Amino acid sequence: MKRKILIILGHPDKTSFCASLARAYKQGALNADTEVREIFITDLKFNPNLFEGYEGDQEIEEDILNAQESIKWAEHIVLVYPVWWGTYPALLKGFIDRVFLTDFWFKCSENSLWGDKLLEGKSAHLIVTMDSPSDYSGLVNGSPGHKAMKKMTLEFCGIKPVRISSIGSVQDACEAQRQKWLGKIERYGKRLK
Repeated sequence: MKRKILIILGHPDKTSFCASLARAYKQGALNADTEVREIFITDLKFNPNLFEGYEGDQEIEEDILNAQESIKWAEHIVLVYPVWWGTYPALLKGFIDRVFLTDFWFKCSENSLWGDKLLEGKSAHLIVTMDSPSDYSGLVNGSPGHKAMKKMTLEFCGIKPVRISSIGSVQDACEAQRQKWLGKIERYGKRLK
């Protein structure tokens, strides 16, 4: 049975280096005989704002419902995005706010203080670009964006393990270095990491 992979591009520009990394992972995954779905958040039609927080009764747009269905379908989720101001782009944050709703990622349970995590059994790989050297964010700032996505979002919803590939400094990289990164990510896709 083919493994089900979902690739989510969290960069608003589909011509960015992040988009190239997403394509490289997809190529590798297809070479591994998997089923692959993609979400380009920039193409979705949805309001990224929760007007009344999680207690409100806001309409859920069709693109958000489709994204939820693809996440439920996937066994492995690959998120590709840049670090901007220490975390991830606002568009990706809005997507998370609107997709990861109560009854999608958890339901209340008498047996657990935190409820039942409905996304258990899935794994994830974060492919994250930055303009600083890849070790800088962790050494100097403690990798706040990595922690927010891995710990406070994906693992909190039951998705484990979550692997992180930090790529940088993209801004200063020559074409040979970019090709090296693309090859590495394609190999990850082929090995389904």
